Amino acid sequence: MKSILFYLLLIGACVQKSKVVTENVLSEPQAPFVLLKNEQVKMKVYLPDIKDGIYVGTRYDHAGIIGSVRYKGHEYFGFWKEKYDPLVGMYGPAETYKTAGLGYDQAEPGESFIRIGVGFVKKEDEPSYDYHNIYEIVDHGEWLVDTGEDWISISHIIDSDFGYGYIYKKTIRLKDDGFQTEYSLTNTGEKLISSDQYCHNFFMLDGVKCNPSIEVRYPYPVTTEDDLKGLMSVTGNTLNFTKLMERGTVFMKLKGYGTSIEDNLFTVENTESGAGVTVSVDQPLVKLEFWTNGKTLCPENTIQINVAPGEVQVWNSDYTLFVK
Repeated sequence: MKSILFYLLLIGACVQKSKVVTENVLSEPQAPFVLLKNEQVKMKVYLPDIKDGIYVGTRYDHAGIIGSVRYKGHEYFGFWKEKYDPLVGMYGPAETYKTAGLGYDQAEPGESFIRIGVGFVKKEDEPSYDYHNIYEIVDHGEWLVDTGEDWISISHIIDSDFGYGYIYKKTIRLKDDGFQTEYSLTNTGEKLISSDQYCHNFFMLDGVKCNPSIEVRYPYPVTTEDDLKGLMSVTGNTLNFTKLMERGTVFMKLKGYGTSIEDNLFTVENTESGAGVTVSVDQPLVKLEFWTNGKTLCPENTIQINVAPGEVQVWNSDYTLFVK
């Protein structure tokens, strides 16, 4: 294992540049990262860095941003923005705690509240929290990183003077056909930590734009009441694209899931190339949504986090890659 100090010195001395070959990307921005690999999987993971990080906004968790995953000649993620902006740009399994944050309701404008996985941010004079807003980060908190050849562990430590504190740890481990992520949130404060948590998966299977060969499948029939704009269809347990999606967006709230942990599962596949991924999370769903802009597609699975003072909540996600 390498200490975070040694690792950051190494990164500072030799920042590497890697290109993901997709039709949507000309080049990638440079930022501190690690490369993880085993015999089958190669992964690029960006490090949390408030100054030079790949992402320095306040919507998404800064821990363990995955920029690339390669398996059997296929790429599963990538940079899909036409122009890079570290305040809004995001790669891969972008995770967030969508509720306002710890202490938001009690804070006055100009005072701080806490975004889990981000740090202390300044509340604005606004009627309610807006996750699209880019808040000022007052204090990024304490970050610790350990890494090995095929794993990385990132911890975020927060201690406030208004009753909230935590140790948030995310560990990503490669497996022969994908990767697993373990999360733990330890409440070191005096107040309950209660929030939703979801993953805005930004899949880009080989960088191909969304088209009828790409489909999303659930283990149960799903329905939606949202307008699919003639770009997608929902049939049984499957979401399909009706045409090459070159512009516009589609968002849908999905119904059909139950309270079983087994319902928190989906598969994305390019049926033409055979490349796909099955994702499962060992917590029950509280919301299921889907978003796409044609360049990337995002099955979004939301869970609930409730951690009493002195307690810890642990959960896991599993990404199994395949090529038919």
